[in-house]
Amino acid sequence: MVYDLSGKLVVAVSSRALFDLETENKIFEEKGLDEYYRYQLENENEPLQKGTGFRLIENLLKINSYFDEEERQVEVIVLSKNNAATSLRITNAINDHDLNIVRSGWISGRDMLTYLKAFKVDLFLSADDGDVISAIQSGVAAAKILPSHQEIHDSLGDQVRIAFDGDAVLFSAASEAIYQEQGLEAFIEHEKENRTNPLEKGPFAKLLLTISAIQELFKDKVSPIRTALVTARSAPAHERVIRTLNVWGVRIDEAFFLGGSEKYEILDAFGADIFFDDQDAHLDLSSSVVPSAKVIHQSIEDLKRQL
Repeated sequence: MVYDLSGKLVVAVSSRALFDLETENKIFEEKGLDEYYRYQLENENEPLQKGTGFRLIENLLKINSYFDEEERQVEVIVLSKNNAATSLRITNAINDHDLNIVRSGWISGRDMLTYLKAFKVDLFLSADDGDVISAIQSGVAAAKILPSHQEIHDSLGDQVRIAFDGDAVLFSAASEAIYQEQGLEAFIEHEKENRTNPLEKGPFAKLLLTISAIQELFKDKVSPIRTALVTARSAPAHERVIRTLNVWGVRIDEAFFLGGSEKYEILDAFGADIFFDDQDAHLDLSSSVVPSAKVIHQSIEDLKRQL
């Protein structure tokens, strides 16, 4: 019987997002592909440490324990530019860390995009800027995993906690473009005037809707997945966000409108397994307390063209 990935939360993760392969990547950058392959083969049985994406993947997979095998809600696929010959070190690490990941793709440097669509991927996590940009431009929610220290890679509990920025992440970048082009006052006035007009969907809107559908399965129970919106918006610009989520019919568990104040302490208190944002100013601090990933998609010039 063919296993259908449709209707599930499908997450594709690169090997460098899942495990700490920075030493190996340095070998590739400094000595080339052949030396990198040789190193991986020679160290096939050497254990790998957890990477920034590990904590999220580990807890996402725990959601399946609430369901029968055929009804499992989450599928994780390792999608790597390595070749099959060097894959054993990664699969050994998956087994060592007791991750229930059975699907993988080893594409020897080819473009990831075709395979993201073939696997029906909802979220792609990578350490490569180009792969992330390509995925987002083709409609797949994707983010670049940022380096972090080992102390934050261990799960805090079984519940998955995912935090999102708002503009240019959950919502389109149109309002952000007004802020960048015309300043804060113009942005606030624009949001007040359009408070009853829902924001357009951003690159991570579909992912939030998919997560919300899983949460609906736990209406009368404690959900194994919890979401938070952590945005620099404040009153009165928050009203349009709330109305938009209501129109989408999306459940979001916690929302923080910070008015430009720092996000990292809120994220730490929330206990995020991952935080998605598009601005380095927030991510530089958040990545020191929670696993974080950058949504790389548009330059300021691209934002302005949306006006």
